[in-house]
Amino acid sequence: MAVRIRMKKLGRLHRPFYRICAMDSRAPRGGRVLQELGTYDPMIADTDARVVLDVEGVEKWLSVGAQPTPKVAVLIKKYGKNGTHLEQQRVAQEKLAFARRPRPTVARTSMSAQTEEASVEENPTEE
Repeated sequence: MAVRIRMKKLGRLHRPFYRICAMDSRAPRGGRVLQELGTYDPMIADTDARVVLDVEGVEKWLSVGAQPTPKVAVLIKKYGKNGTHLEQQRVAQEKLAFARRPRPTVARTSMSAQTEEASVEENPTEE
């Protein structure tokens, strides 16, 4: 069996997402995979944060003769074991994680209680 390391397309219309997988070369693009080795999300603005690879899995499949597609070969060269963009990738992923972090917000119950108190003070009821 000839094994290729290639991308499996997921996502929806106008919102692609890819899994980097080890697959039989005869399998269709969205077919059965032998092992999932990472992800590639082209919709992330920072190019160095787009790829997440399982480096040990990629090295294992390359050692047994799997051939990467040209696009995946570029990603492995940049973000693989001795990649040229590893430091930039680390910084970009930290920045992305910080941006996705939930922000502290004021509790809604306290805000609604404050507005009720303010409305009562403005319109006192006559007894």
